[in-house]
Amino acid sequence: WDETHFGKMGSYYINRTFFFDVHPPLGKMLIGLAGYLSGYDGTFPFQKPGDRYEQHNYVGMRGVRLYRLVSSCSALLCFSVQMLELSKSLPAALLTAFILIFDTGCITLSQYILLDPILMFFLMGAVLSMVKCNSCADRPFSASWWFWMSLTGVNLAGAMGVKFVGLFVVLLIGLNTMHDLWGLLGNLSLSLVMFGKHLLARVLCLILLPLALYMAMFAVHFTVLNKSGPGDGFFSSAFQSQLIGNNLHNISVPE
Repeated sequence: WDETHFGKMGSYYINRTFFFDVHPPLGKMLIGLAGYLSGYDGTFPFQKPGDRYEQHNYVGMRGVRLYRLVSSCSALLCFSVQMLELSKSLPAALLTAFILIFDTGCITLSQYILLDPILMFFLMGAVLSMVKCNSCADRPFSASWWFWMSLTGVNLAGAMGVKFVGLFVVLLIGLNTMHDLWGLLGNLSLSLVMFGKHLLARVLCLILLPLALYMAMFAVHFTVLNKSGPGDGFFSSAFQSQLIGNNLHNISVPE
């Protein structure tokens, strides 16, 4: 059923048809992009689970271009987190990556039009970026420190932009950031000015940057979906008047 739902959402993006859904737009935009790049024209109706795709080019949306890629990257990220930063053990890292690669659930998820593989990629990317940033704690404000902290913010926006369950990784990184700041505040050799710089850097990279990217996703979402569709009725008349094909299109609507 989920493949039917998210496949239809991807088709809406290809057809530029406005819709309303409970999830943020990033994952569905990537699904639509995968279909578009692989030659899918957005005409399959996705009416019920089990319908045959027949001549429709569904392969790109199913995973050759997107899901297999992000699933493979998730395994690499998992290996990197274990090997490079946490366990420092090659056998432990190989075992962890092996378990992820051959997990029945992950294999199944990577073969269908779903948001979960994309979400896993951003979740693991956020954790890896956080751990790498922690490893640069002895070199604050260096290029690598800024890079990993900024990348953490990008991955936070990605996780939240796919599903709201991404809030859990926001909570994890938020607790890690609070722990770091508490340690810096207790460091008597660190001036308040320097502590303020640390605080400002985290606000910039872990709050403002993710928020800006998250809002940019919705800006793209509303720009692409400019035609009337099944989600019109959830929005105001003034908004509906901007959608091509809507009964109120180009009609002057008072505030």
